[in-house]
Amino acid sequence: MLKKQHNELNPVWIEGELRLAGALDNRIIGLLKAIEHTGSLNQAAKQSGLSYKGAWQILERANNSAPQTLVTTTTGGSKGGGSRLTKAGQALLSLFLQIEQQHQLFLTQLNRSLADNPETLLLLQRLVIRTSARNQLFGRVIGVDTEGKNAEVTVQLKGGEQIIATLELSLVTELALAIGNEAVLLINGADLILTTDSTKQFSARNRLYGNVMQIQHDGINSEVTVLLPSGEMLTAKITQQSVENLALVSTQPVWVIFKSNVPILGSLSST
Repeated sequence: MLKKQHNELNPVWIEGELRLAGALDNRIIGLLKAIEHTGSLNQAAKQSGLSYKGAWQILERANNSAPQTLVTTTTGGSKGGGSRLTKAGQALLSLFLQIEQQHQLFLTQLNRSLADNPETLLLLQRLVIRTSARNQLFGRVIGVDTEGKNAEVTVQLKGGEQIIATLELSLVTELALAIGNEAVLLINGADLILTTDSTKQFSARNRLYGNVMQIQHDGINSEVTVLLPSGEMLTAKITQQSVENLALVSTQPVWVIFKSNVPILGSLSST
């Protein structure tokens, strides 16, 4: 089951790379740190995952963009060749690390402020959901029945459509499911049945009306996308023969049928 993702200690919704003067970024600073540590451009390049030529080009650009030379390189001599930061290079490295610390603190504060805003958090949670289920529907819990062997949760979509999902009783508490909570329903397209006959009876609890929006064939199976009144979409995976038997075409009214044990239910509420 999909579980709530709020209440993490350090939620990361906003990220940003620090760049000074439009040119000095983490890659250049990382190379400077490696040079300071190794005393060798060749070794610094290896530490930074760069080729020697690539490191040299980065260093050359950094030196050219800075008002003073940042790194000096020597070859041969009694002590052998090497690279070292100049005073200007050391000062720049120190400045960048101080600013980077403040930058990370700023991002942390922004992320915390977002996490404290339930409406913003809900929007962001919707954007970051990643799942193998083709269909994701969002709505609000309007009913929770725990009287039977399993719990029955009714979720209403923004267009008024209602979906019943059955799940284990223990998951109601674990997912903090309650009336008024925002919820997400994950539905496998292969578990959906399509019909154009409004009078036909099915044992499945869920029956949603919509219009065919798109049909795609792969030679054997077809994916039929249905637009619901709420604006949400459901994509059913059925055989191409079934599409032909139903004579499905774009904009055609159709009913999407599925059992109550098909949806995977998750709570998105921040309370």
